Parts: sequence; structure tokens; C-alpha cells
Amino acid sequence: MKLPMKLRTRLFLSISALITVALLGLLLGLVSVIQMAKAQQSLIHNNFVTLDLGLKLRQTLGDQLFMTQNDVPDKTALQRSQVQFRTLLDEALAAPITVEQQRAFVQAASDYQGYVEALAQAVHNASNVSDDGNQNEAFNRVRNDLIETHRATLDLITAGEMASHDRAVLISTLLGLVGIAVLIIGFITAHGIAKRFGGPIEALATAADHISQGNFEVTLPTSSAVEMNQLTDRFGTMAAALRRHQETNVDELRAGQQRLQAVLDSIDDGLLMIDRQGLLEHLNPVAQRQLGWDDSQLGNPLGQALRRPEMDEQLQLILRGGSLERALEDLSFEVEGETRLLSYSLTPVSHPTGQILGAVMVLHDVTEQRAFERVRSEFVLRASHELRTPVTGMHMAFGLLQERVHFDPASREYDLLSTVNEEMQRLMQLINDLLNFSRYQSGQQKLNLAPCTIGDLLLRAEARYQGPAQEKGIVLAIEEQEALPRLLADQAQLDRVIDNLMDNALRHTPENGRIHLQARRHAERVIISVEDNGEGIAYGQQGRIFEPFVQVGRKKGGAGLGLALCKEIVQLHGGRMGVYSRPGQGTQFYMTLPV
Repeated sequence: MKLPMKLRTRLFLSISALITVALLGLLLGLVSVIQMAKAQQSLIHNNFVTLDLGLKLRQTLGDQLFMTQNDVPDKTALQRSQVQFRTLLDEALAAPITVEQQRAFVQAASDYQGYVEALAQAVHNASNVSDDGNQNEAFNRVRNDLIETHRATLDLITAGEMASHDRAVLISTLLGLVGIAVLIIGFITAHGIAKRFGGPIEALATAADHISQGNFEVTLPTSSAVEMNQLTDRFGTMAAALRRHQETNVDELRAGQQRLQAVLDSIDDGLLMIDRQGLLEHLNPVAQRQLGWDDSQLGNPLGQALRRPEMDEQLQLILRGGSLERALEDLSFEVEGETRLLSYSLTPVSHPTGQILGAVMVLHDVTEQRAFERVRSEFVLRASHELRTPVTGMHMAFGLLQERVHFDPASREYDLLSTVNEEMQRLMQLINDLLNFSRYQSGQQKLNLAPCTIGDLLLRAEARYQGPAQEKGIVLAIEEQEALPRLLADQAQLDRVIDNLMDNALRHTPENGRIHLQARRHAERVIISVEDNGEGIAYGQQGRIFEPFVQVGRKKGGAGLGLALCKEIVQLHGGRMGVYSRPGQGTQFYMTLPV
């Protein structure tokens, strides 16, 4: 049984074979080139030595010929030149030369000996040496031998060049064959690897695509490599685990959806689920009863379903991560011949990563509550009017009484009259607050809008409260951001809001405390805030701080209408009021007004 070869073993053997063949070819070429270079260098050196000696011999022979042209040759110089010639011949014969070159130099030595003898005979006969035929013939034989030696050396150089060229061609051919062999082996190896591993890898990729689409019934390939088989087995195990996990998740998701559906259906308020495109996804039975809808409204835009296009603008603001600054007006619907008033809120549904997935709209039936508030407002308004007339008369009569009756300031009667006067002032203020609050809630109060400079509001507030603050040892700091825009507002009503906030701050700030009145711009809104370092407001009471007739804190006063009245004034300007407080560290009331 043939065991499957590991992938790394196969790759190691294949790459090793390629590297071995390539290294052998390179080594063969390198050795051949080195040998050829050494042989060529030796050949060139020896031949150039031979050429140099031949040239020197020919020059020396020419010098001797020149000497014999004189009528009386210089025998001493001639003998010295002959000795030099023989020395050069001995060097040539001792040099590493070929057999042909040696034979030529030996012949030249023999012929030179004949030339010397002929020259000596011509000198002995006292004849003209240049005209001696034997001497001239011997000289020509020596010269021809030297020329033949020079020609043989040149032939050797040419033959060496041809041999080097042939050897270079042979080496190039061998290197080319090695390169072709490497390419063939590499191609065969790559083809084998691609065939053995490419197919299984593509099959695994196809299986992964099917699994990503929810199809876990996939066919897994087999391979001759141990690693590929291990990968295939683990891939199959993963697919099986994913199949079981999907089945479990689907069951849990269905159970979770059923639980969520039960919770949504049991909520007393209407609930509308909206996707990120602003289309209705779900509405619970309470919402169906409140709106008189059925499931046919699902898939429609919210504004179209409610027949209020402005709702789409609010929804898009929520889906972009914004918030609604203005107080939301109630929605009015005719259901089964009855008018229903529904208050609503829009809340984004966010992923843990911060991505907004949609929104939730909660509807609360406030028909009876609004009817009660309307009756209460009417009762308060009428009662305030009815109380104002007798209280005003009593206050005037009491004033006349104070003008005519004089008591000692230290007497009991004087204290009683002062107490009655203070309580009557409080009663008049309470009645005025009730009247103003009723007018704002019923919409009877109108604003006298005019361009308003924020700096003037702060300066007037500083002038009114700098003295009372100094009396209590409180530092009043005014801060205004530069280049604040002007507002279109009712200055008197804004003064009233700031006065109410400053009165609260003075009442709850201890001696040697600090009050900070600040105005700054944020985007397209101006924020005016009053901050103190007093006792603060408990977290549980901050949610009801702006409700009417609610008083918080240890130092209570009035009827609890001041902050509620401030909220009505700010909302009438299109703004919003808020509070930030930490118990024991102070409180900051702020109002945001549109630019």
C-alpha cells in the first residue's frame, strides 16, 4: 500500500531537484569557463613571449646586416651582436613552445651557424661582404626561418581563439540545456502540484461558498497530500459544527422572536417598528387598535401611513443619529367615530457597534389625560380670575388700613400686620403664576417677538442680581462667547426665565458660593445656562423638575410653577430646557434657543 506523501515533503523534493540541477549546470559552466580562461591566458602569454623573441631576433639579425654593409666591419660589435642572437635563440628554445615552433627555432639556429661561417669566410677573403653570394643566401635562410616562426605563432593564436570560441559555444549550449532542463522540471513540478493541490483547494473554496450561502450539504475532495486530507477532514468537521450551530440558532431565534412578539403584544402602549429605510416593519395589536390599522400598512413609509409627511423628516433625523429638540405635538386620529389623541416618541435602534438599524415609535393614548388637563387648565384659569378680584380688593383695603393704623415696630400688632402683608403678597404672586401658566398651556399667551441681543440679557440680569449676590457673599460670574448672533425673541419673557433660574440659584447656593451665568453657541442654537455650586438635586427628582406644582430640594418656596412656566416660555420660542445636577456638587439649568 502506497502511503500519501506530505505536502511539505513533496515540495521539498521538487524544489530540491530544481535547485540541484540548476547548481550542477552552473557549476559545470563555471568550471569550464575558468579552465578555458586559464588555457587561453597561458596560450596568449606563451605566444606573445615567442612573438617578442622572434621580433628581437629579427631586429638583431637586421643590425648584423647593417654592420656588414660597411667596407670594414666592426668585428667587436658584430661578435657582440652574434652572442646576443644566440642568447635570444636559447631563450626561445627554452620557452614553453610547440614542436613546430621548436623545430623552426632549431632550423633557424642551424641556418644562423651557416650564416656566421659564410660571413667569416667573406671577411677572411677581404672581399665585399654585401656582394658575397653565400653570405646573402645564408642570411635569407635565417630570415625566412624567423618569419616562418612568426607565422606559426600567429597561426597558433588564431587556432587558440577558434578553440576558445568553440568551447564558449559548447558551454553556452550546455548552460542552455541545463536551463531548458530546469524549466521542464519546474513545469512538470508546478503542473503536478497544481493538479494535486489546485483541484482540492478549488473544491474547498466552492464548498466554503455553499456553506456561506447556508448549504451545508457539500462534497469534500480527497488528495494525495496528508495536509490536504487533514484540512479536508477539519473542514468537514467545521461544516458539521456549523450545521448544528445553525439549527440551534434557528431554534433559539424562533423562540426569541416568539418571546419578543409576546412582550410587544402585551405592552399597553402602541409600538411601531421601522427599518433603516423608514418603512414600517411591525406594529403590535395595541397600535392597530389605536390607529385603526391592519397589516396592509406594513412596508409603507411612516409619513405616508400616518398621512403626515413631516414625520418622515423627524424619522430621518433620528435614523441619522440626531435628536428631536422641539416638544412633539400629539397626533389626532378618528377611529370608529371617536377622536383619539396620541403622544409619541421616536427612539433609534442601534447595533452594539454604533450602527443604527432602525427606529421604534411608541404611541400612548392621552385622550383622557388631555381632556383632564384641559378641564384643569380651565378650572385654574377661572379660579385664578375669580380669586384675583377679591384678593386684589383685600390687598387694597389692607394697604389703606396700613396707611391709617400705626403701631410700634416692636409691638405684636406690627408683626401681625407684616405677616399678613407678606402672605397676601405670596397669594397675589401665586394667583399671577397660575394665570400665566394657564395662559401658556392653553395657548392664549402670545410672544412679542423682536430682535434680541444676548449680551443685553446678561447685562440686565447682572444688574438685577449683583446686589443680592453680594449680600449673601456669592460670586456672580457672567461669561459670553464672542460674536453670538441676535435672536428673534420676547425679551421680557426671556428675562422672566433668567430671573426664575437666578432666584433658584440664589436660594440654593450657600454663602461664599458661586453662580455662573453663561451664553455660548452650539451649531445652530444658543445655549444660556445658570450654574451654581449648591446642594444639587437628587437623581430621582430630576425627571419631574419641570412638572407643575412639583418642588424639590430642602429649601422649598412658592407653588412649584416657576420652572414649569420657564419650560413653557422656552418651548414657545422653539427651544428646550434641561437640567444637569450632581447631588452635593451643584446644579446647571440651561435653555437652548434656535438662531
